[in-house]
Amino acid sequence: MKLIEKRVVLHFPGFEPLDGAAHRARYERSAKQSAAVWGYSVEIGAFAAGSDPQSFEVTTDGGGASGTAGDAASGETGSRGWLTKSRIHMVDHAMFVRSLRSGNTVSQIIAGFRSCAQIMLEGGMRGYFRHAWRFGLFFLFPFLLTALAMALTAQIAVMPYSLGFSPWHMLWSGPLGLCFFIFAFLPFSERFHTLHLFADWKMAVALGRMDRADFNDWLEDRATAVREALTEQADEYVISSHSMGSNVAAHVIGILLEREPEIFKGKRVVFATLGSAILQCALLSSARVLRARVGLIARCPDISWLDVQCLTDSINFYKVPVVAVSGHADAPPARMILIRVKQMLTREHYRKIRKDQLRVHRQYVLGPDLQAPFDFTLMTSGPMPASVFAYPEKHRLSA
Repeated sequence: MKLIEKRVVLHFPGFEPLDGAAHRARYERSAKQSAAVWGYSVEIGAFAAGSDPQSFEVTTDGGGASGTAGDAASGETGSRGWLTKSRIHMVDHAMFVRSLRSGNTVSQIIAGFRSCAQIMLEGGMRGYFRHAWRFGLFFLFPFLLTALAMALTAQIAVMPYSLGFSPWHMLWSGPLGLCFFIFAFLPFSERFHTLHLFADWKMAVALGRMDRADFNDWLEDRATAVREALTEQADEYVISSHSMGSNVAAHVIGILLEREPEIFKGKRVVFATLGSAILQCALLSSARVLRARVGLIARCPDISWLDVQCLTDSINFYKVPVVAVSGHADAPPARMILIRVKQMLTREHYRKIRKDQLRVHRQYVLGPDLQAPFDFTLMTSGPMPASVFAYPEKHRLSA
């Protein structure tokens, strides 16, 4: 198998309030963890001046611990005889995360429940429970939790009246109910990232309906920027996406294929969706554009689609064929890769995070404690083609 010497990576992060610099810092931490676990050396460069999307170079060297930054910079290979340079482009959407989280608490809650109603009316919730009931519970949880708190607030406010006291007593019970909601419920709800999830569902509606000019214009702009990044010569092009970022990636790749159907011809392209949330948007009845773009990607003969899923991650559609469910049963399916977070972490580490579903959901793009069948750094910066991750019997590093 020919090793990768030069790779271009376009990474679409998930719905997190992190800009390109923060994602680069996370990538560096994860890469160093991976290098320590697998025994190779890694060097993370600074952002390239004026790059759009922001990009940086990663050099991995098979010399392992004995390899030095100087060896990597000079282009000399380590004892294993390989050296790989990867240009990582971070196509983040932090500006939309900040925008959707802006406004006071009341406006965020109202907008969140509006999104909930839109998803229900468009058949999204029915689709979630039909194909992945745990994702359906993930959808309902923040809204049910907030609705319960609002009901308790109202109950506290009307308690004197319900007990037969004079309505004048509501002059103190009403403020008491508000104090419960503001000073007790809201801090408690932040443990579950409730308002953040409300914003996530607002973005899901926007990417499904495609009815917001700011989102649509931004997607067109990102497609132009990604098109430019793809002009760089490389042995392999990896388009990776995590969670909500998979919807952004599907739109951007779809736009490129609509403009130039032969854009990937002659290139080795891997589309890796990690804990994908494509069906979070594609199951909305109005998401016709997104579903059409999923079909374009699936039918492109130059793209190998790897759909990485995890049993213990409730925020993904485990064992659900995304292409077929998006309405393209006759198209080549994405290759499912089933992973286990507990295989990537020590027992103590896994026990510490397993009850935090958002933390488990982030593990796809974080560094490992142990050598495991899946490693994000090796997929995007290692010497082996990204497609080897579709085959558990294959080695992750060059011998």
